[in-house]
Order: sequence, then structure tokens, then C-alpha cells
Amino acid sequence: MTATHGGGCEDDRPIKDNVYTIKPGFKNEGFQHDKDTNTDIVKPPPIEEDSYASGKVELSRGEKWRILKNVAAVSAAFMVQFTAFQGTANLQSSINARDGLGTVSLSSIYAAQVVSCIFVPTFLIKRLTVKWSLCLSMMCYAPYIAAQFYPAFYTLVPAGVLVGLGAAPMWTSKATYLTQVGSVYAKLTDQAVDGIIVRFFGFFFLAWQTAELWGNLISSLVFSSGVHSGNVSTDNSSSTLLTCGANFCMIGGGAHDNQNLHRPPDNEIQEISAIYLACVVVAVIMVAFLVDPLSRYGEKQRKADPSKELTGIQLLSATAYQLKKPNQQLLIPITLWIGMEQAFIGADYTQAYVSCALGIRSIGYVMICFGVVNAICSLLFGSVMKYIGRFPILVMGAALHFGLIVWLLIWRPNPETPTTFFVISGLWGVGDAVWQTQVNGLYGVLFRRNKEAAFSNYRLWEAAGFVVAYAYSTHLCARMKLYVMMVVLIIGVIGYLIVEILHKRKTRRLKAIAENPIAAAEAAKQPPEEDDEKDEIDDDIIVTHL
Repeated sequence: MTATHGGGCEDDRPIKDNVYTIKPGFKNEGFQHDKDTNTDIVKPPPIEEDSYASGKVELSRGEKWRILKNVAAVSAAFMVQFTAFQGTANLQSSINARDGLGTVSLSSIYAAQVVSCIFVPTFLIKRLTVKWSLCLSMMCYAPYIAAQFYPAFYTLVPAGVLVGLGAAPMWTSKATYLTQVGSVYAKLTDQAVDGIIVRFFGFFFLAWQTAELWGNLISSLVFSSGVHSGNVSTDNSSSTLLTCGANFCMIGGGAHDNQNLHRPPDNEIQEISAIYLACVVVAVIMVAFLVDPLSRYGEKQRKADPSKELTGIQLLSATAYQLKKPNQQLLIPITLWIGMEQAFIGADYTQAYVSCALGIRSIGYVMICFGVVNAICSLLFGSVMKYIGRFPILVMGAALHFGLIVWLLIWRPNPETPTTFFVISGLWGVGDAVWQTQVNGLYGVLFRRNKEAAFSNYRLWEAAGFVVAYAYSTHLCARMKLYVMMVVLIIGVIGYLIVEILHKRKTRRLKAIAENPIAAAEAAKQPPEEDDEKDEIDDDIIVTHL
């Protein structure tokens, strides 16, 4: 069997992307030098005939449609899963406000996720593979939703801890799956890897963010058609409205006098929870039966060499070791911010602005706006990135969220102008779409060789942001929360800018070396440096024209 490129001639020439067509063929030396050679390319190593069975993954060009099916199935499963969880989480600060039960349960989720991010994902994925880790992790969400039938500290908090333990391997498995199939798809279609990865993340978050629509639509329809809607009037007194917005404080218990914050009837909450519980079961079934194992795209090949196998202790410490890398350290503040801004829109904005001024039954409708805009922008930014780059999109997202924080500091919520609630919610969704697509994609590009550890760190620091936001939720007034978020946003953007500058410098340095034969020769004499931006599995993907 001969490694060929194009028609059937043996290719002794260097190929930049290491994409090969494998055919039983012949040698035709007359076409050996039909293309210009480049000094910056190294000849690919010879391919042994028996290597295909043990170290190579042979795929046809038509495999790209199967990859798209898998991406769609994973995205749809997460949409159904988070229809249940997001709908439940958005109501916690309002329906379980007594003694801060709702925010404490949410805090327990992300506190457990911080611990889980360090120890669980790489350990679990190695033993169950990406697909089955995903299934098991998704099932961990069911007890938390079931606990809504009997809300108490001894039911919600332990169930929240279980969600947190399952969330880290679930998100890491998802990110590893999308990044790996994105790399393979890029090779199959001869496109840039970073563009494809960001596009896949954009499609995923399009589906994932629509969960805000479906989850909040379910809660809104149940509340609007139930007894709660007919018997409770909205409290629009001036004294009540003065305590809303940036002036909102849970400290002192004054908020309990507001009729808009009273808990809906139990039967309505239980009806909603039953629907959400069914959604979790459906999501797990979708992953089990519709998603191909990642072994189809080189999962086993990446771990086939026994000399490169990590011991149990090394595997558990892989996530912590990732923290030693400068790029990872610089991305911590912006990742922390992502968790904080999501916690704010889901808990503080819904309680201090929406529930306080409009009533609990309006939460769903306002958050639907957030979810729809977020979903559309996730798809848009994932596609636009390849034309204008990552930097302008992230700067726009930072400026937008900074402006919204200033707006929320000076705006006094008034139910007579309900449109404003939706505008702020929608604009916050635009900014969130920027962070979700671009920062996830940035992690996928910078740390391709260590995807599990990198995305574990992403979820760890994002979860830490949630924990911080929920921890001070009942101890700070809304105005102080906004000031804290403003500071974290500024620090996070500065860290991102440094990462972008370092990445650009490295790219230019490598390009200069590639274009200079003398510099390339000198670089070849130096010890090889580990490059997180390359994935060793890239060389094990063989594209065929069968």
C-alpha cells in the first residue's frame, strides 16, 4: 500500500497539513516533483502497511456528514437537558427564597463542580470513554430536579452536590468531543482547525441557549394558566419599586414584604418539575443511541502507546498541572467572569429587577428573550469569527457588558415600561454568546494537546465564578454586586489581551522561522518544545477517496 496525494502518484514531497489519500497503487516517478517545494515543510514519515490497524484512523470524505450528525445529536441532547436545568435554576432565587435555600443549593452545585473539575473528568473519561461519561454525568441532574417536590436543605443541597460532581465531566466530555471531531472535520474538508472548532461550538451554543426559551416557556405557561396567576396581583407601589433594581437588598428581610416575591402554589411547581424530570431522561437516551463513540475518531489511538499512559495519580493531577501554563493563568479572570455574569442574569437580575417589579410569573418571559438572542448570536459569532477574527468580537462583548452594568446601576425598574426588562435581558444574551463561543474556542485552539485538562480548568474557574456570585448573593446588595462584576470584567479583559498578544507573537515567530532556512535549521537543533496548539492525533487521521 502506498501513501499518495491526489491522483495516485507517490508523494515524496512535503505536505503542510499531512492529509493523505491511501490507495493500493503504483509508483510514478515522473510526477514526483510536479509541485513547488517549500523549505518550511518537513517530509512526512514513511507509513508502514501494518500501522493502519494499530495507530491510524482511516476515514472517507463522506465521514463529514456523520460528524455533523454527531454534533447535532450532542447539541440537541444538551438543549433538552438544560431545558430542565436552566428552567429550574432561574426560579431558585425566587421560589425558594426563604433562608436563601435556592441560592445555597445553586452554590452547592458549583462548589462541588470546582472540586470535580480538578479530580473527576480525566479520571472518569479514561475509564468510561467520552460518550458514556457524558451519559452518566447527565443522569446526575435528575435528583436535583426531583428534589423540587420536597424543597429543603437536606434534599436540595445534597442533590446540588451530585449535580456539581456530574457537571464537570459532562462539560469536559462535550468540549473534548466537539474539539476532536472538529479537528477531524477540518482535516476532511481542508479547512482551518480553529475556525471549524469555533463554528462547532457556535452551533452547540445555538442549541444550548434555546434551552432558555423552552425551559422558561414551560414555567411561564404553567404559572400563567394556574391558580397563582389569577389570585395574586402585582405590587406596583412606589415604596416597593424603590427597593428594586440596584437598591435591592435581601439583608434585613425587607424584600419579604413585597407581594411580587411570594412563592407560587406547590402544585404548579411540582407540575413544572415533573416535565423537567422527563426532559433529563430523554436527553440521556439521545446521547446513548444517537451519538457515535469518539473512538471512531481516534480516542483510543491517542492513548494506544503504553509508554505515554498516565498513571492514576498523574491522571488526577493533569487538571492541576494545566494551571502551570501561562496562558491558562492569564485566562482565569475572564473565565471567572463568565460564571459570575451567568449567575447574575439567572439569579440576581431575575430577583432584584424582574421578580421585584413585575412578579415571579414574568421571569420566564424575560429569560426567554435572553435565551433566544443568546442562541442566535452564538450561531452568528461562530460563523463571523472566521471573517473578522476573535479579537473584535471579544472586545465588543466586553464593551457591551460594561455598558449594561453601568445602565443597571442607574436604572430604576418600573413595570410601566416592561420593554426595558426585555432589552437588557436580550443585550446580556448578546454578551454571553460572545464569551461562550469565543472563549470556549480559544481554549480549544490553545490547548488542543491537553483538551480534557484544559476544559476541566475552564469549567473549574467558570464554576468558581458561580460560587463567588451565589456566596455573596444574600450578603451584598445588588449595587455592590454590580461593582464587583465590573472590576472582574476589567481584569479579565486585560488577561485575555495579554494572551492574544503572546499568541500573535508566537505565530509570527514560527512563521519567520519557517520562511528562513537558516533559522529553521537552527530551530531543528534545539530540543523540541511541547506545543499545546498541535494535537498528535492529527497525524493519525488518514483521508481516503473511497
